Amino acid sequence: MTGAKTAVEWLASVAADPEACRWEWERNPHGVALLPAGRAWDVLILPGELGYPTLDVLTRVLDRPGPVLADFGDDRMGFFVPPGTAARWVGTGIRTAGSGTWIVVPYPGRAARGVRWLVSPDGSGTLTDPALLELALHEAAAQRARGDEP
Repeated sequence: MTGAKTAVEWLASVAADPEACRWEWERNPHGVALLPAGRAWDVLILPGELGYPTLDVLTRVLDRPGPVLADFGDDRMGFFVPPGTAARWVGTGIRTAGSGTWIVVPYPGRAARGVRWLVSPDGSGTLTDPALLELALHEAAAQRARGDEP
């Protein structure tokens, strides 16, 4: 499997009923499914004004970061990181979604109401390394403080 189908399988694998998850994506008028965080990934949720420059820094360092979601208002961005990261993360203004929480996830490669992929999952399980994400956050914050354009 390649592309969107592999990404669908990877994402749906965390659902209690992967087939029901795929059914929800196909039939839900919003084009989203609610998936549990903390199984295959956690999500670090950044304010958009910091998330976009952070993603810019990451894409200059990595060929491909892990999946990244954004809401359509660009108010928040969610970076997919390894499970357990949310429980250990310490950072002001950064929300976390880990074990016991749920994330609204659009079908890979499709537009959905309210949320979209900035970096779509490829099905390989690639996640953003939290240490690299933290360094990118620091660089992005420093750029913002200096008034630099990313």
